[in-house]
Amino acid sequence: MLGFLVRAMGRAGMVKSSSLVRPVAVTKVPGRYLAHQESLPKLPVPPLQQTCERYLRALEPIVEEEDLQHTRQLLEEFQTGGVGERLQKSLERKARKTDNWLSDWWLQVAYLDYRMPVIVHSSPGVVLPRMEFNDRQGQMRFAAKLISGVLDFKTMIDNETLPVEHLGGQKLCMNQYYRVLSSCRIPGLKSDTVVNYSQDRRAPTHVTVVHNFQFFVLDVYNSDGTPLTVDQIYIQLEKIWNSSLQTNKEPIGILTTQDRNTWGKAYNNLIKDRVNKESVRAIQKSICTVCLDAPMPRASDDMYRSRAAVQMLHGGGSRWNSGNRWFDKTIQFIIGEDGSCGLIYEHAPAEGPPIVKLIDHVVEYMGTSEMVRTPMVPLPMPKKLRFNITPEIKKDIEDAKQSLNILVHDLDVRVIVFPHFGKNVPKSHKMSPDAFIQVALQLAYYRMYKVCCATYESASLRMFRLGRTDTIRSATIDSAAFAKAMDSPTVQNMEKVNLLEKAVKAHRAYTDMAIRGQAIDRHLLGLKLTAIEDLTSLPDIFMDTSYAKAQHYNLSTSQVPAKTDCVMCFGPVVPDGYGVCYNPMDEHINFAVSAFNSCAETDASRLAQSLEQALVDIRDLLDQTPKAKL
Repeated sequence: MLGFLVRAMGRAGMVKSSSLVRPVAVTKVPGRYLAHQESLPKLPVPPLQQTCERYLRALEPIVEEEDLQHTRQLLEEFQTGGVGERLQKSLERKARKTDNWLSDWWLQVAYLDYRMPVIVHSSPGVVLPRMEFNDRQGQMRFAAKLISGVLDFKTMIDNETLPVEHLGGQKLCMNQYYRVLSSCRIPGLKSDTVVNYSQDRRAPTHVTVVHNFQFFVLDVYNSDGTPLTVDQIYIQLEKIWNSSLQTNKEPIGILTTQDRNTWGKAYNNLIKDRVNKESVRAIQKSICTVCLDAPMPRASDDMYRSRAAVQMLHGGGSRWNSGNRWFDKTIQFIIGEDGSCGLIYEHAPAEGPPIVKLIDHVVEYMGTSEMVRTPMVPLPMPKKLRFNITPEIKKDIEDAKQSLNILVHDLDVRVIVFPHFGKNVPKSHKMSPDAFIQVALQLAYYRMYKVCCATYESASLRMFRLGRTDTIRSATIDSAAFAKAMDSPTVQNMEKVNLLEKAVKAHRAYTDMAIRGQAIDRHLLGLKLTAIEDLTSLPDIFMDTSYAKAQHYNLSTSQVPAKTDCVMCFGPVVPDGYGVCYNPMDEHINFAVSAFNSCAETDASRLAQSLEQALVDIRDLLDQTPKAKL
């Protein structure tokens, strides 16, 4: 019954989040972690009237007046007819009985029931700065130190010494950090599951390394429980490289690029064989996967980051590195022989911030010098994972290649470094950098299409126990007023600045509302899912064209700030939409903009240019209007 919901929602909200089957069971990690988690408040259920009023306001800039009038009438009936109140009370009961009324539903509906391929449609990639090496020794030295950095981070998770994060003085839920290592998504015929092995009695002690489409188990701990040194890991990677020189192996990993139903069938077929099943289980249980990639075709310096982004998102297609992956794995680090590096993560267990925190830690760790002397102990050969390829599996691989290559050719990604300013300019005008960028994005889109569109920005709900995300609706009445006035010759600069200030404040206010659990989207989803469970028919407000338009995010956006000079990237959530992710640094901003080539109306390069121009124009407006008291 829940399946159609995802189609209505697109991949929205995944930007863009276990030892679990359904429903989600949160593994009890003893000690400080558990005490911290239990001290967090539960996610509230907002008042029904408040959500209905805010929903109408959110619709104003994106739907026609006639549709809005119809929606007003439906909302009035929903509130006064008793249906809305009945669903609200049912949702409030669920909130009292559970740690988080939303988290199980969200994981299921947004991720595990979603049947599109995880690549492009769900899993975000991260592009790290290009490294200096361009040979296998450099690649493996880098990979060895990276693995060591991951183990250093894992030690903090295992020992529960990971510093608790705060936002505005409030402690944040740390649950997602305990979900990203030693975990994997498992395909099903109609719905997937996520497994996490980190709390097993015998927790995994290996990473999966994949080179030339061949998978290896690399044990990264000694028998006494101490991690291998960087030198030892390097020696083991050398052994892996030397025993995987032939590339004529079937790219078994390419099966994970298929839509989930197709992959679910192929998966069941694959693991009928005992050898295959053991190999797949070894990948699923590993701490993470490290992909040692062949070099991509050379690209000009200005196109390098965009080329690296698609390398992270899908591997470049069947001719390149897409078979050098297991896309169901929660975290895969990607290291190319040409110095390209980054990662891709399967979104079900976590949002971007914990992943970026891991990246920041690993990058900082890699900057430290090695003082550990390597013990001269011979290490066993890493175990190569075997797969028996039947004619049926071979056909599944060929089908996956064809589907993948269509998707690869359809995705256009542009990564740009906006050089003119970073967080410094908005801050100098006492404006939120995130709100400043989002208002510029609204202006850029309006200039291109002369309309406002439903815009998704991810808001963290980690102030609450097991919190995931809600939606910041960046298209507001105020951002629309500013976008329309900005290029009007009849509006004075002072008035434009006033409208800009109002738009930025409105975005800031919506953000604060969202992170405090008072936004509208997850509440409406909760009411809808409650109706599906409790009622015989869906209330009319969820069948309304306004609701469909509100869920059709032409702009799916996310700010994922990092200390590292990197950028996250993801695909659009609707066929005629854009994915926009950004990392504002002090004096520049990293952007990734994506669109589908199959849509004639969208153009990633054009939106990227329009966004750059909008940012410059807004700065110039502020510079030319010095009397404005901002």
